[in-house]
Amino acid sequence: MTLSINDLIVTTPGSTCDADLAKQPWEFDGFPGYGPGASEQDVIPQPVTRPGQLPVAYQQMPEAELHARIRAAKQTLGDRLVILGHFYQRDEVVQYADFVGDSFQLANAALTRPDADTIVFCGVHFMAETADILARPEQHVILPNLAAGCSMADMADEESVEAAWEFLTEFYGDDDTIPVTYMNSSAALKAFCGRHGGIVCTSSNASTVLEWAFEQGRRVLFFPDQHLGRNTAKAMGVPLDQMPMINPRANDLGVEADVLRDARVLLWPGFCSVHKRFTVAQIEQARAEYPGCRVIVHPESPMPVVDAADAAGSTDAIRKFIDAQPAGSVIAVGTEINMVNRLAAEHPDKTIFCLDPVVCPCSTMYRIHPGYLAWVLDGLVEGEVRNEIVVDAEVATHAKVALERMLAALPQAD
Repeated sequence: MTLSINDLIVTTPGSTCDADLAKQPWEFDGFPGYGPGASEQDVIPQPVTRPGQLPVAYQQMPEAELHARIRAAKQTLGDRLVILGHFYQRDEVVQYADFVGDSFQLANAALTRPDADTIVFCGVHFMAETADILARPEQHVILPNLAAGCSMADMADEESVEAAWEFLTEFYGDDDTIPVTYMNSSAALKAFCGRHGGIVCTSSNASTVLEWAFEQGRRVLFFPDQHLGRNTAKAMGVPLDQMPMINPRANDLGVEADVLRDARVLLWPGFCSVHKRFTVAQIEQARAEYPGCRVIVHPESPMPVVDAADAAGSTDAIRKFIDAQPAGSVIAVGTEINMVNRLAAEHPDKTIFCLDPVVCPCSTMYRIHPGYLAWVLDGLVEGEVRNEIVVDAEVATHAKVALERMLAALPQAD
Protein backbone atom coordinates (compact mmCIF):
# COMPACT_ATOMS: atom_id res chain seq x y z
CA MET A 1 0.00 0.00 0.00
CA THR A 2 1.28 3.49 -0.86
CA LEU A 3 1.93 5.56 2.26
CA SER A 4 0.29 8.95 2.70
CA ILE A 5 2.50 12.03 2.50
CA ASN A 6 2.23 12.57 6.25
CA ASP A 7 3.25 8.93 6.80
CA LEU A 8 6.28 9.46 4.56
CA ILE A 9 7.23 12.61 6.48
CA VAL A 10 6.94 10.82 9.80
CA THR A 11 8.69 7.61 8.75
CA THR A 12 11.52 9.30 6.79
CA PRO A 13 12.22 12.52 8.75
CA GLY A 14 15.73 12.79 7.34
CA SER A 15 14.30 12.95 3.82
CA THR A 16 11.86 15.82 4.26
CA CYS A 17 12.23 19.57 3.74
CA ASP A 18 11.15 20.17 7.32
CA ALA A 19 9.85 17.74 9.92
CA ASP A 20 7.27 20.38 10.88
CA LEU A 21 5.42 19.45 7.67
CA ALA A 22 3.77 16.66 9.65
CA LYS A 23 2.26 19.13 12.11
CA GLN A 24 -1.23 20.55 11.67
CA PRO A 25 -1.42 23.69 9.51
CA TRP A 26 -3.21 25.78 12.15
CA GLU A 27 0.02 25.74 14.12
CA PHE A 28 1.50 28.02 11.44
CA ASP A 29 -1.47 30.07 10.23
CA GLY A 30 -0.89 32.83 12.77
CA PHE A 31 2.65 33.53 11.59
CA PRO A 32 3.95 35.32 8.48
CA GLY A 33 5.24 32.88 5.90
CA TYR A 34 4.20 30.05 3.66
CA GLY A 35 4.71 27.31 6.20
CA PRO A 36 7.33 24.57 6.41
CA GLY A 37 8.36 22.89 3.19
CA ALA A 38 9.64 23.86 -0.22
CA SER A 39 8.65 27.53 0.00
CA GLU A 40 9.91 28.23 3.51
CA GLN A 41 12.90 30.18 2.17
CA ASP A 42 10.84 32.37 -0.17
CA VAL A 43 10.76 36.11 0.37
CA ILE A 44 7.59 37.03 2.25
CA PRO A 45 5.72 40.10 0.97
CA GLN A 46 4.72 42.67 3.56
CA PRO A 47 2.34 43.17 5.16
CA VAL A 48 1.22 39.60 5.67
CA THR A 49 -2.14 38.77 7.22
CA ARG A 50 -3.31 35.29 8.10
CA PRO A 51 -6.99 35.63 9.02
CA GLY A 52 -9.47 32.82 9.40
CA GLN A 53 -7.94 30.80 12.24
CA LEU A 54 -9.61 27.42 12.65
CA PRO A 55 -11.71 27.26 15.86
CA VAL A 56 -10.12 25.21 18.62
CA ALA A 57 -13.03 22.76 18.63
CA TYR A 58 -12.16 21.72 15.06
CA GLN A 59 -8.44 21.64 15.83
CA GLN A 60 -9.11 19.10 18.60
CA MET A 61 -11.83 17.13 16.81
CA PRO A 62 -11.04 13.45 16.12
CA GLU A 63 -10.29 12.70 12.48
CA ALA A 64 -13.25 10.32 12.20
CA GLU A 65 -15.65 13.02 13.34
CA LEU A 66 -14.23 15.56 10.88
CA HIS A 67 -14.81 13.16 8.00
CA ALA A 68 -18.29 12.30 9.26
CA ARG A 69 -19.17 16.00 9.36
CA ILE A 70 -17.88 16.55 5.83
CA ARG A 71 -19.92 13.65 4.46
CA ALA A 72 -23.05 14.74 6.32
CA ALA A 73 -22.74 18.34 5.14
CA LYS A 74 -22.22 17.27 1.53
CA GLN A 75 -25.34 15.13 1.70
CA THR A 76 -27.39 17.94 3.28
CA LEU A 77 -26.23 20.61 0.83
CA GLY A 78 -26.56 18.39 -2.26
CA ASP A 79 -26.47 20.22 -5.57
CA ARG A 80 -26.25 23.58 -3.81
CA LEU A 81 -22.57 22.83 -3.21
CA VAL A 82 -19.66 22.05 -5.54
CA ILE A 83 -16.19 21.23 -4.24
CA LEU A 84 -13.18 21.74 -6.50
CA GLY A 85 -9.88 20.01 -5.65
CA HIS A 86 -6.49 20.65 -7.20
CA PHE A 87 -4.26 17.70 -8.05
CA TYR A 88 -1.79 18.80 -5.35
CA GLN A 89 -4.26 18.55 -2.48
CA ARG A 90 -3.94 16.07 0.36
CA ASP A 91 -5.66 12.72 -0.30
CA GLU A 92 -7.84 13.17 2.78
CA VAL A 93 -9.24 16.38 1.25
CA VAL A 94 -9.29 15.65 -2.48
CA GLN A 95 -11.47 12.57 -1.91
CA TYR A 96 -14.43 14.92 -1.35
CA ALA A 97 -13.95 16.96 -4.52
CA ASP A 98 -16.65 16.86 -7.20
CA PHE A 99 -13.96 17.84 -9.72
CA VAL A 100 -10.22 17.14 -9.47
CA GLY A 101 -7.87 18.75 -11.94
CA ASP A 102 -5.28 21.36 -12.78
CA SER A 103 -6.01 25.08 -12.71
CA PHE A 104 -7.32 25.17 -16.29
CA GLN A 105 -9.65 22.22 -15.77
CA LEU A 106 -11.00 23.59 -12.49
CA ALA A 107 -11.59 27.03 -13.99
CA ASN A 108 -13.76 25.32 -16.58
CA ALA A 109 -15.36 22.96 -14.06
CA ALA A 110 -16.63 25.86 -11.95
CA LEU A 111 -18.64 27.03 -14.96
CA THR A 112 -20.46 23.71 -15.25
CA ARG A 113 -22.34 24.17 -11.96
CA PRO A 114 -24.17 27.49 -12.42
CA ASP A 115 -27.00 26.37 -10.13
CA ALA A 116 -24.74 25.70 -7.14
CA ASP A 117 -25.02 28.29 -4.39
CA THR A 118 -21.46 27.79 -3.20
CA ILE A 119 -18.13 26.79 -4.69
CA VAL A 120 -15.62 25.47 -2.16
CA PHE A 121 -12.17 25.63 -3.71
CA CYS A 122 -9.63 23.28 -2.18
CA GLY A 123 -6.59 24.93 -3.66
CA VAL A 124 -4.89 28.26 -3.04
CA HIS A 125 -5.96 31.90 -2.98
CA PHE A 126 -5.48 32.85 -6.64
CA MET A 127 -7.59 29.85 -7.72
CA ALA A 128 -10.48 30.88 -5.48
CA GLU A 129 -10.21 34.43 -6.81
CA THR A 130 -10.49 33.09 -10.35
CA ALA A 131 -13.55 31.04 -9.43
CA ASP A 132 -15.19 34.14 -7.91
CA ILE A 133 -14.49 36.17 -11.05
CA LEU A 134 -16.06 33.53 -13.29
CA ALA A 135 -18.95 32.68 -10.95
CA ARG A 136 -22.44 34.15 -11.09
CA PRO A 137 -22.86 37.24 -8.84
CA GLU A 138 -25.06 35.36 -6.39
CA GLN A 139 -22.66 32.43 -6.02
CA HIS A 140 -20.31 32.28 -3.04
CA VAL A 141 -16.71 31.09 -3.33
CA ILE A 142 -14.98 29.74 -0.24
CA LEU A 143 -11.31 29.02 0.41
CA PRO A 144 -11.29 26.67 3.43
CA ASN A 145 -8.03 28.10 4.80
CA LEU A 146 -7.30 31.74 3.98
CA ALA A 147 -3.61 31.15 4.71
CA ALA A 148 -3.37 28.95 1.60
CA GLY A 149 -1.55 31.38 -0.65
CA CYS A 150 1.08 30.91 -3.37
CA SER A 151 4.66 32.08 -3.10
CA MET A 152 5.02 32.28 -6.90
CA ALA A 153 1.94 34.47 -7.20
CA ASP A 154 3.37 36.77 -4.55
CA MET A 155 6.57 37.24 -6.59
CA ALA A 156 4.76 39.62 -8.95
CA ASP A 157 2.80 42.47 -7.37
CA GLU A 158 0.66 45.03 -9.15
CA GLU A 159 2.91 48.00 -8.35
CA SER A 160 6.04 46.31 -9.75
CA VAL A 161 4.28 45.14 -12.90
CA GLU A 162 2.81 48.59 -13.51
CA ALA A 163 6.26 50.17 -13.12
CA ALA A 164 7.84 47.68 -15.53
CA TRP A 165 5.02 48.25 -18.01
CA GLU A 166 5.50 52.04 -17.84
CA PHE A 167 9.21 51.64 -18.62
CA LEU A 168 8.54 49.26 -21.52
CA THR A 169 5.85 51.49 -22.99
CA GLU A 170 8.24 54.42 -22.93
CA PHE A 171 11.14 52.36 -24.30
CA TYR A 172 9.29 50.74 -27.20
CA GLY A 173 6.97 53.63 -27.95
CA ASP A 174 4.35 51.29 -29.42
CA ASP A 175 1.54 48.99 -28.37
CA ASP A 176 3.19 45.79 -29.60
CA THR A 177 3.85 44.32 -26.14
CA ILE A 178 1.23 41.87 -24.91
CA PRO A 179 1.08 41.06 -21.18
CA VAL A 180 0.59 37.39 -20.34
CA THR A 181 0.12 36.32 -16.76
CA TYR A 182 0.24 32.76 -15.54
CA MET A 183 -2.85 31.60 -13.68
CA ASN A 184 -0.65 31.64 -10.55
CA SER A 185 -1.10 35.37 -10.03
CA SER A 186 -3.42 37.73 -8.22
CA ALA A 187 -6.74 38.95 -9.56
CA ALA A 188 -5.18 42.41 -9.82
CA LEU A 189 -2.60 41.17 -12.31
CA LYS A 190 -5.22 39.32 -14.32
CA ALA A 191 -7.11 42.62 -14.44
CA PHE A 192 -3.92 44.36 -15.59
CA CYS A 193 -3.77 41.96 -18.54
CA GLY A 194 -7.43 42.52 -19.29
CA ARG A 195 -6.92 46.30 -19.40
CA HIS A 196 -3.86 46.11 -21.64
CA GLY A 197 -5.02 43.64 -24.28
CA GLY A 198 -3.43 40.67 -22.55
CA ILE A 199 -4.41 37.21 -21.45
CA VAL A 200 -4.06 34.57 -18.72
CA CYS A 201 -2.44 31.19 -19.36
CA THR A 202 -2.12 27.89 -17.53
CA SER A 203 0.53 25.22 -18.00
CA SER A 204 -2.05 23.34 -20.08
CA ASN A 205 -2.52 26.03 -22.71
CA ALA A 206 0.64 28.18 -22.42
CA SER A 207 1.80 27.47 -25.99
CA THR A 208 -1.65 28.23 -27.42
CA VAL A 209 -1.75 31.46 -25.43
CA LEU A 210 1.70 32.55 -26.60
CA GLU A 211 0.71 31.88 -30.19
CA TRP A 212 -2.35 34.07 -29.65
CA ALA A 213 -0.21 36.78 -28.06
CA PHE A 214 2.28 36.81 -30.95
CA GLU A 215 -0.64 37.28 -33.34
CA GLN A 216 -1.59 40.41 -31.39
CA GLY A 217 1.86 41.95 -31.02
CA ARG A 218 5.59 41.58 -31.53
CA ARG A 219 6.61 40.69 -27.96
CA VAL A 220 5.27 39.34 -24.69
CA LEU A 221 5.77 40.35 -21.08
CA PHE A 222 5.37 37.02 -19.25
CA PHE A 223 4.91 36.85 -15.49
CA PRO A 224 5.36 35.61 -12.85
CA ASP A 225 6.95 32.23 -13.71
CA GLN A 226 10.17 32.57 -15.67
CA HIS A 227 10.50 28.81 -16.23
CA LEU A 228 7.09 28.23 -17.80
CA GLY A 229 7.63 31.26 -20.03
CA ARG A 230 11.12 30.22 -21.10
CA ASN A 231 10.30 26.54 -21.64
CA THR A 232 7.15 27.31 -23.63
CA ALA A 233 8.72 29.96 -25.84
CA LYS A 234 11.82 27.84 -26.45
CA ALA A 235 9.65 24.92 -27.61
CA MET A 236 8.02 27.35 -30.04
CA GLY A 237 11.40 28.28 -31.53
CA VAL A 238 12.09 31.59 -29.80
CA PRO A 239 15.89 31.91 -29.31
CA LEU A 240 17.12 32.21 -25.74
CA ASP A 241 18.89 35.49 -26.50
CA GLN A 242 15.49 36.94 -27.32
CA MET A 243 14.12 35.97 -23.89
CA PRO A 244 15.85 38.22 -21.35
CA MET A 245 14.83 38.06 -17.71
CA ILE A 246 14.05 41.50 -16.39
CA ASN A 247 14.85 42.88 -12.95
CA PRO A 248 11.76 44.80 -11.83
CA ARG A 249 13.79 46.55 -9.11
CA ALA A 250 16.21 48.12 -11.61
CA ASN A 251 15.37 51.43 -13.24
CA ASP A 252 16.26 50.03 -16.67
CA LEU A 253 14.88 46.56 -15.81
CA GLY A 254 18.48 45.31 -15.77
CA VAL A 255 18.53 44.59 -19.52
CA GLU A 256 20.85 46.26 -22.06
CA ALA A 257 19.02 48.43 -24.56
CA ASP A 258 20.03 46.43 -27.65
CA VAL A 259 18.92 43.16 -26.00
CA LEU A 260 15.64 44.75 -24.95
CA ARG A 261 15.11 46.04 -28.48
CA ASP A 262 15.33 42.53 -29.98
CA ALA A 263 13.39 40.76 -27.21
CA ARG A 264 10.40 38.59 -28.08
CA VAL A 265 9.60 37.38 -24.53
CA LEU A 266 10.39 39.40 -21.42
CA LEU A 267 10.54 37.05 -18.44
CA TRP A 268 9.67 37.95 -14.85
CA PRO A 269 12.04 36.48 -12.21
CA GLY A 270 9.44 34.29 -10.48
CA PHE A 271 9.44 30.55 -9.87
CA CYS A 272 7.68 27.67 -8.14
CA SER A 273 9.45 26.60 -4.96
CA VAL A 274 8.55 22.94 -5.53
CA HIS A 275 9.47 22.65 -9.19
CA LYS A 276 12.74 24.55 -8.93
CA ARG A 277 13.99 21.69 -6.72
CA PHE A 278 14.24 19.28 -9.65
CA THR A 279 17.68 18.85 -11.20
CA VAL A 280 19.41 17.16 -14.12
CA ALA A 281 21.41 15.15 -11.57
CA GLN A 282 18.16 13.68 -10.26
CA ILE A 283 17.21 12.61 -13.79
CA GLU A 284 20.64 11.04 -14.30
CA GLN A 285 20.32 9.20 -10.99
CA ALA A 286 16.86 7.87 -11.92
CA ARG A 287 18.15 6.57 -15.25
CA ALA A 288 21.17 4.99 -13.58
CA GLU A 289 18.99 3.15 -11.08
CA TYR A 290 16.26 2.26 -13.59
CA PRO A 291 17.75 1.89 -17.11
CA GLY A 292 15.08 2.65 -19.68
CA CYS A 293 12.84 4.55 -17.27
CA ARG A 294 10.74 7.38 -18.63
CA VAL A 295 11.02 10.88 -17.15
CA ILE A 296 8.30 13.52 -17.29
CA VAL A 297 8.44 16.88 -15.56
CA HIS A 298 6.25 19.94 -15.13
CA PRO A 299 7.20 22.97 -17.31
CA GLU A 300 7.61 25.07 -14.14
CA SER A 301 10.89 23.16 -13.76
CA PRO A 302 14.17 24.82 -14.85
CA MET A 303 14.97 24.61 -18.56
CA PRO A 304 17.89 22.15 -18.26
CA VAL A 305 15.57 19.75 -16.40
CA VAL A 306 12.88 20.03 -19.07
CA ASP A 307 15.50 19.52 -21.78
CA ALA A 308 16.86 16.40 -20.07
CA ALA A 309 13.43 14.82 -19.50
CA ASP A 310 11.60 12.61 -22.00
CA ALA A 311 8.53 14.82 -21.79
CA ALA A 312 7.16 17.88 -20.03
CA GLY A 313 3.58 18.92 -19.45
CA SER A 314 0.92 20.22 -17.13
CA THR A 315 -0.35 18.18 -14.22
CA ASP A 316 -3.10 16.77 -16.42
CA ALA A 317 -0.61 16.02 -19.20
CA ILE A 318 1.54 14.15 -16.68
CA ARG A 319 -1.47 12.09 -15.65
CA LYS A 320 -2.27 11.24 -19.28
CA PHE A 321 1.37 10.37 -19.99
CA ILE A 322 1.42 7.87 -17.14
CA ASP A 323 -1.95 6.41 -18.16
CA ALA A 324 -0.53 5.74 -21.63
CA GLN A 325 2.58 3.82 -20.43
CA PRO A 326 2.36 0.01 -20.55
CA ALA A 327 2.26 -2.17 -17.46
CA GLY A 328 5.70 -2.71 -15.96
CA SER A 329 6.89 0.79 -16.93
CA VAL A 330 9.12 2.79 -14.63
CA ILE A 331 8.31 6.51 -14.61
CA ALA A 332 10.15 9.26 -12.75
CA VAL A 333 7.97 12.34 -12.27
CA GLY A 334 9.03 15.91 -11.61
CA THR A 335 6.04 17.49 -9.92
CA GLU A 336 4.44 17.89 -6.50
CA ILE A 337 4.67 14.84 -4.23
CA ASN A 338 0.96 14.54 -3.35
CA MET A 339 0.13 14.07 -7.01
CA VAL A 340 3.04 11.67 -7.62
CA ASN A 341 2.08 9.61 -4.59
CA ARG A 342 -1.55 9.42 -5.76
CA LEU A 343 -0.52 8.41 -9.30
CA ALA A 344 1.64 5.62 -7.86
CA ALA A 345 -1.34 4.33 -5.88
CA GLU A 346 -3.59 4.47 -8.96
CA HIS A 347 -1.11 2.49 -11.10
CA PRO A 348 0.12 -0.48 -9.01
CA ASP A 349 1.24 -2.18 -12.23
CA LYS A 350 3.85 0.56 -12.82
CA THR A 351 6.78 1.89 -10.80
CA ILE A 352 6.17 5.61 -10.32
CA PHE A 353 8.32 7.82 -8.13
CA CYS A 354 9.18 11.47 -7.58
CA LEU A 355 12.48 12.69 -9.04
CA ASP A 356 13.22 14.59 -5.85
CA PRO A 357 13.99 12.05 -3.11
CA VAL A 358 13.08 14.63 -0.45
CA VAL A 359 9.39 14.61 0.52
CA CYS A 360 8.40 18.22 0.02
CA PRO A 361 4.75 19.06 -0.70
CA CYS A 362 3.51 22.43 -1.87
CA SER A 363 3.36 23.89 1.61
CA THR A 364 0.55 26.31 0.78
CA MET A 365 -1.66 23.65 -0.82
CA TYR A 366 -0.94 21.57 2.28
CA ARG A 367 -2.68 24.24 4.38
CA ILE A 368 -6.06 22.81 3.38
CA HIS A 369 -6.87 20.16 5.99
CA PRO A 370 -10.11 18.23 6.65
CA GLY A 371 -10.63 20.39 9.74
CA TYR A 372 -11.00 23.53 7.63
CA LEU A 373 -13.23 21.78 5.12
CA ALA A 374 -15.49 20.47 7.88
CA TRP A 375 -15.68 23.92 9.49
CA VAL A 376 -16.70 25.80 6.32
CA LEU A 377 -19.20 23.11 5.31
CA ASP A 378 -20.77 23.09 8.77
CA GLY A 379 -21.11 26.85 8.38
CA LEU A 380 -23.00 26.45 5.12
CA VAL A 381 -25.39 23.98 6.74
CA GLU A 382 -25.98 26.56 9.48
CA GLY A 383 -26.52 29.33 6.91
CA GLU A 384 -23.14 31.02 7.42
CA VAL A 385 -20.60 31.61 4.65
CA ARG A 386 -17.12 31.35 6.14
CA ASN A 387 -13.83 32.36 4.50
CA GLU A 388 -15.53 33.81 1.43
CA ILE A 389 -13.33 35.15 -1.36
CA VAL A 390 -14.75 38.29 -2.96
CA VAL A 391 -12.88 40.08 -5.75
CA ASP A 392 -13.47 43.82 -6.15
CA ALA A 393 -16.07 44.42 -8.87
CA GLU A 394 -13.87 46.64 -11.06
CA VAL A 395 -10.91 44.27 -10.78
CA ALA A 396 -13.18 41.34 -11.59
CA THR A 397 -14.54 43.05 -14.72
CA HIS A 398 -11.09 43.50 -16.28
CA ALA A 399 -9.76 40.17 -15.04
CA LYS A 400 -12.70 38.35 -16.57
CA VAL A 401 -11.75 39.69 -20.00
CA ALA A 402 -8.29 38.11 -19.73
CA LEU A 403 -9.69 34.90 -18.25
CA GLU A 404 -12.29 34.49 -20.99
CA ARG A 405 -9.51 34.83 -23.56
CA MET A 406 -7.69 32.06 -21.67
CA LEU A 407 -10.74 29.78 -21.63
CA ALA A 408 -11.09 30.25 -25.39
CA ALA A 409 -7.44 29.22 -25.91
CA LEU A 410 -7.97 25.48 -25.79
CA PRO A 411 -4.85 23.40 -25.00
CA GLN A 412 -3.28 21.61 -27.92
CA ALA A 413 -3.96 17.88 -28.09
CA ASP A 414 -1.37 15.78 -26.27
